[in-house]
Amino acid sequence: MTSRLPLLLSAAVWLVLWALYLSVVDVGQVWYSFGWETLLCEVGFLAVFLGNADVVPPLPGMLLLLWVLFRLEVGAGLIKLRGDPCWRDLTCLDFHHETQPMPGPLSWFFHHLPRPLHRVEVAANHVTQLVLPFGLFLPQPVSGSCAAVMLVTQLWLVASGNFAWLNWLAVLLATSAIPDGAWVRALPRPVEDWLVPAQGDATPYPWVVAVLLLTGLVLVLSRRPVLNMLSPHQAMNASFDPLRLVNTYGAFGSVSKVRHEVVLEGRGQDGVWREYGFRGKPGFPSRWPRQVAPYHLRLDWLMWFVSLSPGYARPWLPRLLRRLLEADPRTLRLLAHDPFEGRRPVAVRALVYRYRYTTWAELRASGRLLAPGLPG
Repeated sequence: MTSRLPLLLSAAVWLVLWALYLSVVDVGQVWYSFGWETLLCEVGFLAVFLGNADVVPPLPGMLLLLWVLFRLEVGAGLIKLRGDPCWRDLTCLDFHHETQPMPGPLSWFFHHLPRPLHRVEVAANHVTQLVLPFGLFLPQPVSGSCAAVMLVTQLWLVASGNFAWLNWLAVLLATSAIPDGAWVRALPRPVEDWLVPAQGDATPYPWVVAVLLLTGLVLVLSRRPVLNMLSPHQAMNASFDPLRLVNTYGAFGSVSKVRHEVVLEGRGQDGVWREYGFRGKPGFPSRWPRQVAPYHLRLDWLMWFVSLSPGYARPWLPRLLRRLLEADPRTLRLLAHDPFEGRRPVAVRALVYRYRYTTWAELRASGRLLAPGLPG
């Protein structure tokens, strides 16, 4: 654990990890263009300045973590309020659980919750994202209570879908505002089994100076993200500096009302078209959705964007189809099912189907969460 290392060595390890991942994100381009990649870069850089077990993190450093959580929540809340009217009339969750990028094993059940409860969920989301974040900077117990509500909300999102590590990073940020005494009461074992308490009585002066300089840098770099949040043309998940130190966040400004799914098929020597199976995204109606988060299935996520905007896939989807036509082993390893078992198909194609969740009666009769796909 880096917390057991000497202070400077601990910081150096975190700095190297941050630099390595930042380079991967920059090189990965569209494959690493998701909001949680940028969030991980930002939080990873702040982790450099948290110190080790011998250092009590300076208050400005802890406030910077809350500033990330504030922008994450408020950015997401504003993009919704300015976006799809269904967020304002509280009806978005009538559709979202069915049309979200990668449903989980419980998403079907969330979709079939009573519609009045969906209205309550959306209203609670607005309060959590647009009101409670301002309480993060108030004294305890207000700050910790607001963070605890955000933590519970993020766990609700973990249960309802697959959003990679976005929700877990938000949970981690929220824990920084919850007082130590609350953890002592909540954790089932002695706190030392879960947390590494700071052993030092004071923070070295040079370290305090470093954190104060970092705070000043973050304040300067926060100007454009704040202006973006205030803008009626707010951008989602945008970076304003090449090192991704201070960013803006947001998601699901619009919600699809119907699920269109891109299905890839290959034709064998017998002339029969057979479907390729993905690891996470919906495909075979008989397959129960998996819980894959916090793991990120990048190809599966990108395939969801294809159904929304075919032009989005123009740079890479033809290459994917060509690799399937060649039966490229590395490409096939990204999939869960190759209907040709490593042999080359005669042709490949991409079809768009309309999917929907089954009803309770259909689930009892067939055991399937998805109804058979209809051509889109």
